[in-house]
Amino acid sequence: MWYTKLGFKSANSTLFHPLPPVKVHEGMFSLNLDVDEVYTLTTLMTGRKGAYPDPPQSKPFPSNYKDDFNIRNPPFSEAPHFADQTGVFEYFVNTSDPGDHIFTLRQVVVQRPITWASDADQAISIIGDFKWVNVTITCDVYIERPVNGGVFIAGRVNNGGIYVRRSKGLFFWVFADGTYRVTSDLSGKEVLMKGMSGVRARAWHTLTLNLRGSSASGSLNGYPLWENVTISETSHGWAAIGTHSFEFAQFDNF
Repeated sequence: MWYTKLGFKSANSTLFHPLPPVKVHEGMFSLNLDVDEVYTLTTLMTGRKGAYPDPPQSKPFPSNYKDDFNIRNPPFSEAPHFADQTGVFEYFVNTSDPGDHIFTLRQVVVQRPITWASDADQAISIIGDFKWVNVTITCDVYIERPVNGGVFIAGRVNNGGIYVRRSKGLFFWVFADGTYRVTSDLSGKEVLMKGMSGVRARAWHTLTLNLRGSSASGSLNGYPLWENVTISETSHGWAAIGTHSFEFAQFDNF
C-alpha cells in the first residue's frame, strides 16, 4: 500500500509543494517532518490537500477590556487571555450565590505544587500588554478562606514565568481579617501603605486600582480607600489578579 503525501506549506511560501509518496511496509511507515510545515496524508487516490485560512495579524492587546466569565458550559476550563503564572484560575459555577456572581473565575490550587522553578508562594494570573503604563483595573473579589485568606489586583507587573517570584509592580491586597495592604512586590514585603478596610471572607467586594504616572490610588466598593502612593519600582507592565497563598478565591467582572 502506498500513502500519498500531497505536499507541505513552508514558512516562506504560500504554495504547496508536491512530495514523493511514502512506502508502507507490513502496516508501518516512517515520515520525517520538518518545522513550520503542514502535511496532508491520505489513503484515497482522490484525496486533496487541506485548506485553512491565514492566521490573524498580530496586534496589541485592546486598551479597553472586560470579562464577566458568564459562560454556562465552557468548552475549556481557563478564561481567554489570562495567563496563569502560579496557581490555576478556572471557570466556576457558584451555585451558592443567588445574585450576580453565579459564573466566576476561581483559583483552585490549595496546596503548593512540587515545582522545578522558583515559583511564587502566591497564585497569580497576568493579562494585558506589557507596555501598559496608565491603567484602571477593577474586579469583584471573593475571599473563601476565613481569618488568613487574601486576594489582590495589580498593575505594571514586570515578571512572569520562572521569574514570577521576583515580580515588581503595584499590588492592592485585601485580607479576610479586615485589613488592606499596598505593596510594590508580589511577595508582599515592600509595603507602601496599609490599614483597615472592613473586608471579610465569603462576601463580594469590588477593588479598583488607578495608576497614573508615578502615583497610584485604590478604591473599595466604589469609595476611595487609599491614595497618593508613589510608584517607583516599575514604569510599565501587565495587569494581574491573584491570591495571598494557595487558597480558594473567586474573581468576577474584571
